[in-house]
Amino acid sequence: MNFPILILHASGTNRDAEAARACELAGGAPQIVHINQLRAGAYRLSDFEMLVLPGGFSYGDALGAGVRQALDLRVFFNDQLQEFNASGKRVLGICNGFQTLVKAGVLPGARTDVGTGHTQHATRNMTLTHNTSGHFECRWVHLAVEPSAQADFLAPIDDLIFCPVAHGEGNFQVTESATLSQLKQDGLIAFRYVDANGAPAAGRYPLNPNGSVADIAGICNPAGNIIGLMPHPEDHIDPIQNPLGGKGRLGLALFRAMIAGQ
Repeated sequence: MNFPILILHASGTNRDAEAARACELAGGAPQIVHINQLRAGAYRLSDFEMLVLPGGFSYGDALGAGVRQALDLRVFFNDQLQEFNASGKRVLGICNGFQTLVKAGVLPGARTDVGTGHTQHATRNMTLTHNTSGHFECRWVHLAVEPSAQADFLAPIDDLIFCPVAHGEGNFQVTESATLSQLKQDGLIAFRYVDANGAPAAGRYPLNPNGSVADIAGICNPAGNIIGLMPHPEDHIDPIQNPLGGKGRLGLALFRAMIAGQ
């Protein structure tokens, strides 16, 4: 399947090879491209059908997790990114990539108020901050797709996803309850942390490894073509990677859903 996917690499990114392998197994044609190659004009986002911002510690999280990379996106690639997103092409941000998308304002993105027709942005009302535990979390978790998510291509994922987290700032928080209600109402919650039976984590540690409000593990934009999540589905694409010895609940299901639905 000829489906070109850009895996964006920056200094400190360390999960690009794993993300590329997951995309390849899912039927895509990934290419790891350094952000400086984009700046030099060697590539353009429009050359690709999908964009993946992989995990790692872009720029060493020197200004905060994902902040420097978010600044790059806004300053150097804003027009390209806006055009890419408006075309409906899919974007996936994993861990540090999720942090980048949130802090760049790409997620949750703009919504249009049905009553007034005005475009509203909720990006300043939510963030990813330090884990409630106060330390780096590296453990395996269960994720469930939120049935009401605007990213309807996730619907074929009919089982949980079991994969690891590895982050210090994965705690998804909102400034007020109204923001959380709006996320639910607009279908912008994509994944939640659950237990092995699919029951809500209900904030219980370590089922919810970072203290995220409402057990939110990932969100999408109103158009449903952009997804960000903190766990690493690219680290469970083969049963041999499962520390419990199980054979299902592969993170590969997410990559297949994103690519097959195009």
